[in-house]
Amino acid sequence: LCLCACGSHDMHPPDFDGTAAMGVLQKQVAFGPRVPGTDPWVQCRRYLMDQLKEYGLSVDSQSFTFVDPYSGRTVPLVNIIASYRGADSTDKALLLAAHWDSRPRTDYPSKAALADQPIPGANDGASGVAVLIELARLFHETPPPANVDLVFLDGEDWGKSGDEQHYLLGARKFAASGLSDRYRFGILLDMIGDADLRIYREGLSEQYVKFVNDYVWQSAARLGLPAFVDSVKHTVLDDHVALNIGGIPTVDLIDFDYPYWHSDRDTPDKCSAKSLAQVGRLLAYIVYHPSTWPDKP
Repeated sequence: LCLCACGSHDMHPPDFDGTAAMGVLQKQVAFGPRVPGTDPWVQCRRYLMDQLKEYGLSVDSQSFTFVDPYSGRTVPLVNIIASYRGADSTDKALLLAAHWDSRPRTDYPSKAALADQPIPGANDGASGVAVLIELARLFHETPPPANVDLVFLDGEDWGKSGDEQHYLLGARKFAASGLSDRYRFGILLDMIGDADLRIYREGLSEQYVKFVNDYVWQSAARLGLPAFVDSVKHTVLDDHVALNIGGIPTVDLIDFDYPYWHSDRDTPDKCSAKSLAQVGRLLAYIVYHPSTWPDKP
């Protein structure tokens, strides 16, 4: 696999503003934990959809419910799909995704009394969303040549430890929507705001779509982004699993060495604008250079 020279439709990407993305992260956390069905979740959904519409994207939602196996109650979930169409609307799109929900329980509480409380989800949830919202602003100011969908997946983090069936709820629903032919490939963002950011190649991404992983890491190397480490370290059950099973070749960008994972200490002070900027720079380069996009071997 090689990265091609810039084609006629490529553009120099605008500067990604990590500080602006950090503001979006903080805004989400300020609502409170975005647990499906709660008031903070409703407020955050409204905020995200309003921002995306303000930036001129076509915004749709995919609403559904599921029965919580732990309480028996019916819980609403909403995936948000924001579409941008470039110069040639017939081209296959790039899928950029992140989960926007907060985990409804704390697996590693700093105090025992917090075990049943939802996590703030600054890095685990809000960080990936923040990068996507800032990208949407860039699209508005400097329209890219490519077709791009920004997809905000709900219910990624619902399940209890060991109960894999009740994770990835929004991704499973989205993957079953028959949209796989719409996408060239996808990139999932999860926990990419860590102040000490180190993103290794994720193991299942290597198994499912190594050609996309190769492209992403070659792009990161071209940009000189130090957070991207070109070796495999972790294998993670994440939304990309459901997307790949559904026929959308998707890699997972995740820093799984984050010490505050599933903890009440997952707060904005553990995150960094510089980390968000590295990931944002990479995605902006990819979006504005569609001639370099890889084809399935």
